[in-house]
Amino acid sequence: MSVSERKRTAIRIHPDDNVVCLLRAHDAGERPAIEGVETPTLTDSIPAGHKVALAAVEPGGLVLKYGYPIGRAKLAIAPGDHVHLHNLAGLSEGSKP
Repeated sequence: MSVSERKRTAIRIHPDDNVVCLLRAHDAGERPAIEGVETPTLTDSIPAGHKVALAAVEPGGLVLKYGYPIGRAKLAIAPGDHVHLHNLAGLSEGSKP
């Protein structure tokens, strides 16, 4: 079923983003719905407004939102993982890209 046949449940703010933002809470095993974006199956239940990885991010790798780096992965992040304080570190002044 295409996204046009079901309600959009997440948003990708910029085409370069490697995360999407959920418009509603999702359960583990669900796939967020976005037109034109292949989304992964969620590994955990994730609250509305939180981020989900679209692609793998290696430890120290940049997480992109708004087309801009918002932080670095503290540990490996898999597609479908919740991206939040437990696995995302801010960019320090000395490490801005």
